[in-house]
Amino acid sequence: MLNAISNTSPLLYLYRIEGIEWLPELFGEIWVPAAVKAELQDGRNKGYDVPDPKNFSWLKTVDPKVQSSEWLSLDLGPGELAAMSLALENPQYVVLLDDMLARRTARAAGLQVWGTLKVLLETKSRGFIKKVEPYVERLISAGMWITDDVKQRILVLTEEKD
Repeated sequence: MLNAISNTSPLLYLYRIEGIEWLPELFGEIWVPAAVKAELQDGRNKGYDVPDPKNFSWLKTVDPKVQSSEWLSLDLGPGELAAMSLALENPQYVVLLDDMLARRTARAAGLQVWGTLKVLLETKSRGFIKKVEPYVERLISAGMWITDDVKQRILVLTEEKD
């Protein structure tokens, strides 16, 4: 079974579509750096509906030993930088990222990257859900930017549309 390191946004979006509990079904271990927990806490302090990592016993806080200095000049948040740095130290782990720049940077570094939509695809392929379309719609309603082209490709991939 694969293990994962998550940035903030996959946790947030999966929580908002009531799919965060899919993660321990898909991964043996799920690590989050303290920077991700801090971003979630900041959201809660501002009154946003975000997950509290304390409520998910399967989330383990692990920080990178070193932050990759070459990424500091990029327009990435502290959670993304910490998750990507931790993944560099543990390349056998999948890193969960939604931000396009973070995803491209992580892939260029040779990391295995999944986004929230890939989690959704895996969830369907393993039979945890029957259709992805309602969840894609819920992601859009939750604020995830998904182009119509990406939505259509997902529906074709899942054989929910020709």
